[in-house]
Amino acid sequence: MRIADQIKSARIQKEYTQEQSAENLMVSRQTISNWENGKSLPDIVSIIRMSDLYDVSLDELLKGDKVLMEKIEKDAMAVKVEKKIIKFAWISIVLGVIVIILGNIFEDNPVIDFINGALPWILLGLMLLFAMLYLNKEENRKA
Repeated sequence: MRIADQIKSARIQKEYTQEQSAENLMVSRQTISNWENGKSLPDIVSIIRMSDLYDVSLDELLKGDKVLMEKIEKDAMAVKVEKKIIKFAWISIVLGVIVIILGNIFEDNPVIDFINGALPWILLGLMLLFAMLYLNKEENRKA
């Protein structure tokens, strides 16, 4: 059974209106409607809240809906990629600071001068990368 059907069935069994469910799950009534009609999928936090609200096990809500399982896997992969990018950015910033310090110690070194010249462009690239990652995350959230 699809999760849309599971959600609707569990809500009706507990005799909640969509409005009451939305209030308890901290989402809009329209979001509940979209979940129940299969127009969108809930995130994992909302699924856990529904499990508690409707007294239904997570297995009952999740199993059998391949689309939802793929969405959860995709979300988990996106989080892993985001963590790697953030780690890379912090390492780059630390290395940049070290290069700036070395540039002050070893003046007139052409390699250090080149790296100091490239550093602003590297940081700009990282900033653009973060912006693209954020926009992509927001786009996926809306989908």
